[in-house]
Amino acid sequence: MVQAYILIQTEVGKSSAVADVIAKLPGVIQSEDVTGPYDVIVRAQAETIDELGRMVVAKVQQVDGITRTLTCPVVHL
Repeated sequence: MVQAYILIQTEVGKSSAVADVIAKLPGVIQSEDVTGPYDVIVRAQAETIDELGRMVVAKVQQVDGITRTLTCPVVHL
């Protein structure tokens, strides 16, 4: 299982709606509004890194109001 944090920037005033929509997507563990350079932080999981990438591109980035994402895979050192 691969997990990642997805840092999301949204259009002004859209962060709450974006977080709510993303929270309902399969593979999403947690989705929260935050302050700072990013508006929403998501923790997601998938079976493989490729599946995680497909989820981000095909599902997360298609949510209305998102302007930019940054995916940070979790590593165990």
